[in-house]
Amino acid sequence: MNKLYRFIAVSGIMSLVLFSCVSNKKLIYMQELEESTGPLVESSAKYPYSTEEYFLQINDIVEISIKTTSPELNEIFGSIANDPSSSSAQMGGSQGAGDAFFMNGFTIDDRGMVEVPLIGELKFLGLSTKQAKELVEKEVVKYVNVNEFFVRVRLGGIRFSALGEFFQSGKFTILQNRVTIYEAIAFAGDLTSIAKRDQVLLIRQYPDGSQIHKINLLDRNLLGSEFYFLKPNDMIYAEPMKVRELGAGTNLVETLTLLTTTITAIALILTLVNN
Repeated sequence: MNKLYRFIAVSGIMSLVLFSCVSNKKLIYMQELEESTGPLVESSAKYPYSTEEYFLQINDIVEISIKTTSPELNEIFGSIANDPSSSSAQMGGSQGAGDAFFMNGFTIDDRGMVEVPLIGELKFLGLSTKQAKELVEKEVVKYVNVNEFFVRVRLGGIRFSALGEFFQSGKFTILQNRVTIYEAIAFAGDLTSIAKRDQVLLIRQYPDGSQIHKINLLDRNLLGSEFYFLKPNDMIYAEPMKVRELGAGTNLVETLTLLTTTITAIALILTLVNN
């Protein structure tokens, strides 16, 4: 029994020594190092972007901005850029799905149509944002001379969902034209320590249906794949590791603590039984 108690004591001391002390040299930024080999430790090879042109789908939200030399027409078109009440919302707009674009943008309906003031319904389904811009311009030119207007069509941010082993799961909107999968994970608070980073599920919508892709976040070749950049309405699902089912610790400290507690309990029970 004495050997058992000694083992418990040694395990506790080793845990304190190994995990409780961290040198300041490993924490302080911008030090004047005595032996410096330069700030660059390593550079990887460059991974070319593999981007695909995105074609608008049902439920996408687009910003249609129409500016002309006519104040009257500007008021009629009433796009997001002409609405001063939306500017403050856009500045802090990467906080959730209920942003300014949802309230003031143009949602593509089940028929693939958007309804623009004065112009009427336009079919955006299956078009790129450039093609949608050209379609709007063809209608605007009916009211204004060619050199007297400006049209901009772009996606109202990248909307995605994060489910499973995230610190902040939910539905999010990032007001950028392009968002990487790592940026999206960071925006959702990062993955927990028990998430399967080598088997993250990416559910992506296509014109003919949805498809599940299994992504390995540990592989740097992801940077050059078509899954590096998110597309609107993507869903990321992170499954838990088996350690969650077993109820073990998520790191070495927790595992040692659990082991020490278990051994102590067993030793206490054996002591009581022997007495």
